[in-house]
Amino acid sequence: MRIFKTLSIAILTSLSSLAQAQKAEPVKIVKTAKDKIDISIGGKPFTSFLFPDTLEKPVLYPLYTAGGTLVTRGFPLAPRAGDPVDHPHHIGIWFNFENLNGLDFWNNSYAIPQSKKHAYGWIRTDRILETKSGSTGVLVYHANWTNQQKEVILEETTRFEFSGDAYQRIIDRYTTLKADIDAVFKDAKDGLLGLRFTHELQIPDTADQKYTDDKGNVTVVKGGKDHIANGTYLTSAGKTGNDAWSTRGVWCKVYGKMGADSVSIAIIDHPQNPNYPTFWHARGYGLFAANPLGEKIFTNGKSEKNLTLKKGESVTFRYRIVISNGAQTISVAKLNELAGSFGKK
Repeated sequence: MRIFKTLSIAILTSLSSLAQAQKAEPVKIVKTAKDKIDISIGGKPFTSFLFPDTLEKPVLYPLYTAGGTLVTRGFPLAPRAGDPVDHPHHIGIWFNFENLNGLDFWNNSYAIPQSKKHAYGWIRTDRILETKSGSTGVLVYHANWTNQQKEVILEETTRFEFSGDAYQRIIDRYTTLKADIDAVFKDAKDGLLGLRFTHELQIPDTADQKYTDDKGNVTVVKGGKDHIANGTYLTSAGKTGNDAWSTRGVWCKVYGKMGADSVSIAIIDHPQNPNYPTFWHARGYGLFAANPLGEKIFTNGKSEKNLTLKKGESVTFRYRIVISNGAQTISVAKLNELAGSFGKK
Protein backbone atom coordinates (compact mmCIF):
# COMPACT_ATOMS: atom_id res chain seq x y z
CA MET A 1 0.00 0.00 0.00
CA ARG A 2 2.82 2.35 0.90
CA ILE A 3 4.60 1.52 -2.40
CA PHE A 4 1.37 2.17 -4.35
CA LYS A 5 0.88 5.50 -2.57
CA THR A 6 4.48 6.55 -3.25
CA LEU A 7 4.15 5.55 -6.91
CA SER A 8 0.90 7.47 -7.23
CA ILE A 9 2.46 10.62 -5.79
CA ALA A 10 5.40 10.28 -8.18
CA ILE A 11 3.07 9.90 -11.17
CA LEU A 12 0.95 12.89 -10.11
CA THR A 13 4.09 14.98 -9.60
CA SER A 14 5.37 13.98 -13.03
CA LEU A 15 2.04 14.82 -14.68
CA SER A 16 1.91 18.12 -12.83
CA SER A 17 5.41 18.99 -14.04
CA LEU A 18 4.47 18.05 -17.61
CA ALA A 19 1.33 20.19 -17.49
CA GLN A 20 3.34 23.09 -16.13
CA ALA A 21 5.91 22.70 -18.90
CA GLN A 22 3.17 22.79 -21.54
CA LYS A 23 1.29 25.73 -20.05
CA ALA A 24 1.01 28.63 -22.49
CA GLU A 25 3.26 31.55 -21.63
CA PRO A 26 2.15 35.17 -22.08
CA VAL A 27 3.16 36.97 -25.26
CA LYS A 28 4.10 40.64 -25.21
CA ILE A 29 4.34 42.75 -28.36
CA VAL A 30 5.92 46.20 -28.10
CA LYS A 31 6.92 48.73 -30.74
CA THR A 32 10.42 49.81 -29.73
CA ALA A 33 11.30 51.96 -32.78
CA LYS A 34 9.55 53.40 -35.81
CA ASP A 35 10.53 50.33 -37.83
CA LYS A 36 10.91 47.63 -35.15
CA ILE A 37 8.42 45.64 -33.06
CA ASP A 38 9.70 43.25 -30.39
CA ILE A 39 7.96 40.00 -29.48
CA SER A 40 8.71 38.30 -26.16
CA ILE A 41 7.18 35.11 -24.73
CA GLY A 42 7.24 34.28 -21.06
CA GLY A 43 9.34 37.38 -20.44
CA LYS A 44 12.09 36.19 -22.81
CA PRO A 45 13.00 37.70 -26.20
CA PHE A 46 11.63 35.65 -29.07
CA THR A 47 11.93 37.74 -32.23
CA SER A 48 11.53 41.21 -33.74
CA PHE A 49 9.58 42.39 -36.75
CA LEU A 50 11.95 44.61 -38.73
CA PHE A 51 10.71 46.83 -41.56
CA PRO A 52 13.25 49.63 -42.17
CA ASP A 53 13.71 51.26 -45.57
CA THR A 54 17.25 49.87 -45.61
CA LEU A 55 15.91 46.32 -46.04
CA GLU A 56 14.32 45.17 -49.27
CA LYS A 57 11.55 43.31 -47.42
CA PRO A 58 10.21 42.99 -43.85
CA VAL A 59 11.64 40.15 -41.75
CA LEU A 60 11.34 38.41 -38.42
CA TYR A 61 14.86 38.50 -37.00
CA PRO A 62 16.50 37.10 -34.93
CA LEU A 63 14.70 34.04 -33.53
CA TYR A 64 15.31 32.24 -30.24
CA THR A 65 14.17 28.97 -28.73
CA ALA A 66 12.20 28.98 -25.48
CA GLY A 67 15.52 28.23 -23.77
CA GLY A 68 17.14 31.34 -25.23
CA THR A 69 19.23 29.70 -27.97
CA LEU A 70 19.64 31.72 -31.15
CA VAL A 71 18.53 29.68 -34.18
CA THR A 72 18.94 32.18 -37.03
CA ARG A 73 22.16 33.17 -38.79
CA GLY A 74 23.57 36.52 -37.66
CA PHE A 75 24.93 37.71 -41.02
CA PRO A 76 24.36 40.24 -42.51
CA LEU A 77 22.66 42.31 -39.76
CA ALA A 78 24.67 41.10 -36.76
CA PRO A 79 27.45 38.75 -37.92
CA ARG A 80 28.75 36.18 -35.45
CA ALA A 81 31.96 34.18 -35.47
CA GLY A 82 31.62 31.25 -37.83
CA ASP A 83 28.66 32.69 -39.73
CA PRO A 84 28.52 31.77 -43.42
CA VAL A 85 28.47 35.00 -45.45
CA ASP A 86 26.76 33.79 -48.63
CA HIS A 87 23.33 34.99 -49.86
CA PRO A 88 23.01 38.33 -48.02
CA HIS A 89 19.29 38.40 -48.81
CA HIS A 90 18.72 35.48 -46.40
CA ILE A 91 17.67 37.26 -43.19
CA GLY A 92 15.67 35.57 -40.42
CA ILE A 93 12.21 34.68 -41.78
CA TRP A 94 10.86 36.39 -44.88
CA PHE A 95 8.19 35.96 -47.56
CA ASN A 96 8.70 36.87 -51.22
CA PHE A 97 9.33 35.41 -54.68
CA GLU A 98 11.93 35.27 -57.43
CA ASN A 99 9.78 36.16 -60.45
CA LEU A 100 6.71 38.39 -60.12
CA ASN A 101 5.96 40.25 -63.36
CA GLY A 102 9.59 39.71 -64.29
CA LEU A 103 10.95 41.29 -61.09
CA ASP A 104 13.11 39.37 -58.62
CA PHE A 105 11.97 40.05 -55.06
CA TRP A 106 13.83 37.11 -53.49
CA ASN A 107 17.45 37.95 -54.38
CA ASN A 108 17.30 41.71 -53.80
CA SER A 109 19.78 43.00 -51.20
CA TYR A 110 22.42 45.65 -50.58
CA ALA A 111 24.79 43.49 -52.65
CA ILE A 112 22.96 44.20 -55.93
CA PRO A 113 24.70 47.00 -57.87
CA GLN A 114 22.56 50.09 -58.46
CA SER A 115 22.90 49.57 -62.22
CA LYS A 116 21.02 46.26 -61.88
CA LYS A 117 18.43 47.27 -59.29
CA HIS A 118 15.75 47.89 -61.93
CA ALA A 119 15.38 44.11 -62.32
CA TYR A 120 14.48 43.64 -58.64
CA GLY A 121 11.43 44.28 -56.47
CA TRP A 122 10.82 45.69 -52.98
CA ILE A 123 8.29 44.98 -50.26
CA ARG A 124 7.67 48.19 -48.36
CA THR A 125 5.70 48.05 -45.10
CA ASP A 126 3.57 51.17 -44.80
CA ARG A 127 1.12 50.40 -41.96
CA ILE A 128 0.94 48.40 -38.76
CA LEU A 129 -2.73 47.47 -38.53
CA GLU A 130 -2.85 45.69 -35.16
CA THR A 131 -0.70 44.62 -32.24
CA LYS A 132 -2.10 42.64 -29.32
CA SER A 133 -0.42 40.96 -26.37
CA GLY A 134 -1.89 38.02 -24.45
CA SER A 135 -1.86 34.23 -24.41
CA THR A 136 -1.57 34.54 -28.18
CA GLY A 137 0.20 37.62 -29.52
CA VAL A 138 -1.08 39.20 -32.74
CA LEU A 139 0.73 41.44 -35.21
CA VAL A 140 -0.90 42.57 -38.47
CA TYR A 141 0.77 44.74 -41.10
CA HIS A 142 0.16 46.09 -44.60
CA ALA A 143 2.87 46.31 -47.26
CA ASN A 144 3.23 47.03 -50.96
CA TRP A 145 5.16 44.89 -53.46
CA THR A 146 6.67 47.48 -55.78
CA ASN A 147 9.22 48.08 -58.50
CA GLN A 148 12.12 50.49 -58.10
CA GLN A 149 9.84 53.42 -58.98
CA LYS A 150 7.49 52.41 -56.08
CA GLU A 151 4.71 51.45 -58.46
CA VAL A 152 2.52 48.89 -56.65
CA ILE A 153 2.00 45.42 -58.09
CA LEU A 154 0.57 43.70 -55.02
CA GLU A 155 -0.79 44.77 -51.66
CA GLU A 156 0.12 42.43 -48.82
CA THR A 157 -1.74 42.01 -45.56
CA THR A 158 -0.04 39.64 -43.12
CA ARG A 159 -1.28 38.43 -39.75
CA PHE A 160 1.16 36.80 -37.33
CA GLU A 161 -0.05 34.81 -34.33
CA PHE A 162 2.68 34.07 -31.76
CA SER A 163 2.41 31.54 -28.94
CA GLY A 164 4.64 29.33 -26.83
CA ASP A 165 5.35 27.34 -23.71
CA ALA A 166 8.45 26.33 -21.77
CA TYR A 167 9.87 24.28 -24.66
CA GLN A 168 8.22 25.57 -27.81
CA ARG A 169 7.54 28.65 -29.90
CA ILE A 170 4.91 28.82 -32.66
CA ILE A 171 4.36 31.38 -35.41
CA ASP A 172 1.20 31.11 -37.49
CA ARG A 173 1.46 33.31 -40.57
CA TYR A 174 -1.46 34.30 -42.82
CA THR A 175 -0.46 36.38 -45.84
CA THR A 176 -3.01 37.71 -48.34
CA LEU A 177 -1.75 39.19 -51.60
CA LYS A 178 -4.13 41.39 -53.62
CA ALA A 179 -3.25 42.45 -57.16
CA ASP A 180 -3.28 46.18 -57.94
CA ILE A 181 -2.50 45.26 -61.56
CA ASP A 182 -2.42 41.90 -63.32
CA ALA A 183 0.25 39.91 -61.48
CA VAL A 184 2.01 36.75 -62.69
CA PHE A 185 4.10 34.54 -60.42
CA LYS A 186 6.25 32.76 -62.98
CA ASP A 187 7.28 29.30 -61.78
CA ALA A 188 10.71 29.78 -60.14
CA LYS A 189 13.02 28.05 -57.67
CA ASP A 190 13.42 30.79 -55.08
CA GLY A 191 10.33 31.33 -52.96
CA LEU A 192 8.11 31.64 -51.03
CA LEU A 193 8.42 31.43 -47.26
CA GLY A 194 12.13 31.46 -46.40
CA LEU A 195 14.21 31.00 -43.25
CA ARG A 196 18.00 31.05 -42.78
CA PHE A 197 19.08 29.05 -39.76
CA THR A 198 22.23 29.04 -37.70
CA HIS A 199 25.50 27.26 -38.56
CA GLU A 200 24.97 24.49 -35.97
CA LEU A 201 21.86 23.20 -37.76
CA GLN A 202 23.52 23.00 -41.18
CA ILE A 203 24.12 19.60 -42.73
CA PRO A 204 27.89 18.94 -42.42
CA ASP A 205 29.68 19.37 -45.75
CA THR A 206 33.38 20.02 -46.28
CA ALA A 207 33.07 20.76 -50.02
CA ASP A 208 32.29 24.15 -51.55
CA GLN A 209 28.95 24.35 -53.35
CA LYS A 210 27.95 26.63 -56.24
CA TYR A 211 24.41 27.89 -56.78
CA THR A 212 23.19 29.91 -59.77
CA ASP A 213 20.14 32.18 -59.79
CA ASP A 214 17.86 32.84 -62.78
CA LYS A 215 20.07 35.74 -63.93
CA GLY A 216 23.20 33.61 -64.06
CA ASN A 217 24.69 35.02 -60.85
CA VAL A 218 26.80 32.37 -59.13
CA THR A 219 27.04 32.16 -55.33
CA VAL A 220 29.66 29.96 -53.69
CA VAL A 221 28.79 28.43 -50.33
CA LYS A 222 32.01 27.49 -48.56
CA GLY A 223 32.39 24.06 -47.04
CA GLY A 224 33.24 23.78 -43.37
CA LYS A 225 35.65 21.69 -41.33
CA ASP A 226 34.90 22.98 -37.83
CA HIS A 227 32.62 20.05 -36.83
CA ILE A 228 30.02 22.48 -35.46
CA ALA A 229 27.38 21.77 -38.09
CA ASN A 230 25.40 18.66 -37.14
CA GLY A 231 21.90 19.19 -38.51
CA THR A 232 19.68 17.30 -40.93
CA TYR A 233 16.17 17.41 -42.41
CA LEU A 234 13.15 15.15 -42.06
CA THR A 235 9.89 15.56 -44.02
CA SER A 236 6.41 14.20 -43.39
CA ALA A 237 7.00 11.93 -46.40
CA GLY A 238 10.07 10.41 -44.74
CA LYS A 239 12.74 12.16 -46.82
CA THR A 240 15.93 12.90 -44.90
CA GLY A 241 19.01 15.08 -45.24
CA ASN A 242 19.68 16.59 -48.66
CA ASP A 243 17.06 14.26 -50.16
CA ALA A 244 14.38 16.56 -48.70
CA TRP A 245 15.15 19.17 -51.36
CA SER A 246 12.61 19.36 -54.21
CA THR A 247 10.21 16.87 -52.58
CA ARG A 248 6.67 17.47 -51.36
CA GLY A 249 5.44 17.17 -47.80
CA VAL A 250 2.94 18.50 -45.31
CA TRP A 251 5.81 19.48 -43.04
CA CYS A 252 9.58 19.53 -42.91
CA LYS A 253 11.88 19.99 -39.94
CA VAL A 254 15.56 20.71 -39.55
CA TYR A 255 17.09 19.55 -36.29
CA GLY A 256 20.37 19.08 -34.47
CA LYS A 257 22.21 19.56 -31.21
CA MET A 258 22.94 23.03 -29.88
CA GLY A 259 24.76 22.66 -26.60
CA ALA A 260 22.81 20.22 -24.43
CA ASP A 261 19.56 20.86 -26.29
CA SER A 262 17.98 19.05 -29.21
CA VAL A 263 16.75 21.97 -31.30
CA SER A 264 14.37 21.81 -34.24
CA ILE A 265 12.65 24.22 -36.60
CA ALA A 266 9.64 22.92 -38.50
CA ILE A 267 7.56 24.54 -41.23
CA ILE A 268 4.02 23.21 -41.68
CA ASP A 269 1.99 23.71 -44.84
CA HIS A 270 -1.78 24.36 -44.86
CA PRO A 271 -4.29 22.36 -46.94
CA GLN A 272 -5.87 25.56 -48.30
CA ASN A 273 -2.57 26.78 -49.77
CA PRO A 274 -2.07 26.69 -53.54
CA ASN A 275 -0.39 23.50 -54.79
CA TYR A 276 -0.61 21.71 -51.42
CA PRO A 277 1.45 19.95 -50.18
CA THR A 278 4.33 22.30 -50.86
CA PHE A 279 7.73 21.57 -52.38
CA TRP A 280 10.65 21.97 -49.98
CA HIS A 281 13.49 24.23 -51.09
CA ALA A 282 15.56 22.91 -48.20
CA ARG A 283 19.32 23.30 -48.61
CA GLY A 284 21.88 21.77 -46.30
CA TYR A 285 23.84 25.04 -46.07
CA GLY A 286 21.08 26.75 -44.10
CA LEU A 287 18.28 27.87 -46.44
CA PHE A 288 14.93 26.39 -45.41
CA ALA A 289 12.00 27.37 -47.62
CA ALA A 290 8.50 26.24 -48.58
CA ASN A 291 7.85 26.96 -52.26
CA PRO A 292 4.63 25.71 -53.89
CA LEU A 293 5.38 27.79 -57.01
CA GLY A 294 8.68 26.18 -58.03
CA GLU A 295 7.26 23.02 -59.54
CA LYS A 296 9.13 23.18 -62.86
CA ILE A 297 12.64 23.01 -61.41
CA PHE A 298 11.64 20.64 -58.61
CA THR A 299 10.16 18.14 -61.13
CA ASN A 300 12.95 18.56 -63.70
CA GLY A 301 10.54 20.20 -66.12
CA LYS A 302 7.85 17.52 -65.98
CA SER A 303 5.22 20.01 -64.80
CA GLU A 304 4.91 23.71 -64.08
CA LYS A 305 2.99 25.92 -61.63
CA ASN A 306 2.37 29.54 -62.59
CA LEU A 307 -0.02 31.67 -60.54
CA THR A 308 -1.87 34.60 -62.14
CA LEU A 309 -3.89 37.20 -60.27
CA LYS A 310 -6.03 39.55 -62.31
CA LYS A 311 -6.39 43.11 -61.02
CA GLY A 312 -8.46 42.99 -57.81
CA GLU A 313 -7.99 39.24 -57.24
CA SER A 314 -6.22 37.88 -54.17
CA VAL A 315 -4.60 34.74 -52.81
CA THR A 316 -3.81 33.71 -49.23
CA PHE A 317 -0.85 31.64 -48.01
CA ARG A 318 -0.84 30.08 -44.54
CA TYR A 319 2.16 28.60 -42.73
CA ARG A 320 2.99 27.43 -39.22
CA ILE A 321 6.57 27.60 -37.92
CA VAL A 322 7.42 25.57 -34.81
CA ILE A 323 10.69 26.04 -32.92
CA SER A 324 11.34 23.42 -30.24
CA ASN A 325 14.08 22.56 -27.78
CA GLY A 326 14.58 20.00 -25.05
CA ALA A 327 16.06 16.60 -24.30
CA GLN A 328 14.70 15.13 -27.55
CA THR A 329 13.73 16.56 -30.91
CA ILE A 330 10.03 17.07 -31.61
CA SER A 331 8.40 13.79 -32.67
CA VAL A 332 6.68 12.88 -35.92
CA ALA A 333 3.46 12.27 -33.97
CA LYS A 334 3.59 15.76 -32.42
CA LEU A 335 4.28 17.40 -35.79
CA ASN A 336 1.36 15.51 -37.33
CA GLU A 337 -0.81 16.72 -34.45
CA LEU A 338 0.31 20.33 -34.93
CA ALA A 339 -0.26 20.03 -38.68
CA GLY A 340 -3.75 18.66 -38.08
CA SER A 341 -4.75 21.44 -35.69
CA PHE A 342 -3.31 24.10 -38.00
CA GLY A 343 -5.18 22.65 -40.96
CA LYS A 344 -8.46 23.25 -39.13
CA LYS A 345 -7.77 26.94 -38.52
